[in-house]
Amino acid sequence: MSTLLPIDDEVAPRPSTQLANPFCGWLLNVVVDEVDLGDAGKVKRECIKHPGAVAILALDDEGRIALVNQYRHAVKTVMWEIPAGLLDCPGETPLATAQRELAEEADLLAARWDVLVDYLSSPGFCNEAIRIFLARDLTQVPEADRHERGEEELAMQLRWVPLEDVAAAVLAGRLHSPSLAIAALAALASRAAEWNTLRPADAHWRHQPGTLPY
Repeated sequence: MSTLLPIDDEVAPRPSTQLANPFCGWLLNVVVDEVDLGDAGKVKRECIKHPGAVAILALDDEGRIALVNQYRHAVKTVMWEIPAGLLDCPGETPLATAQRELAEEADLLAARWDVLVDYLSSPGFCNEAIRIFLARDLTQVPEADRHERGEEELAMQLRWVPLEDVAAAVLAGRLHSPSLAIAALAALASRAAEWNTLRPADAHWRHQPGTLPY
């Protein structure tokens, strides 16, 4: 009988020297590093530095999740997604950002928050880290307190869709948002495990933006 070894990513920065910083924008910062891989020698890597983000799978008592749609110019597509936002407010915790974004994008408040899953969106060239929260026990933001949306969010629509239908649409290739896909499939798995995989809303985040030597 074999014994399974734990599978665990290891944060293990290699020595590196920044050679260039060809672009620095309001959101993204591009750097060129020379990385020492030991016996494998030194290599150049172009990396995009990103502030990180949170996303929220808001699940109601009927097993439906809140979806919002938004135009994504890089892929020229109006995509159905879960509410999400950048970690770009100094001093704001990931949970506080998630609570604010859920209220701003979906006009929703949640009494119960858990960590559903963490992921790195494109670790081959970008350090963007995303934490997905599960939000439950939902209520609506009072009309007088609702956020006034602008830019891409101005035309944003809210739609409630059963979790199973969202997961099926992801697997059928009809929905393509990575946060939506990961969240829906993770929620199905967690629900099947009676939600025992969930972590506290303030659980340690291994790749939390601002905490690692990126």
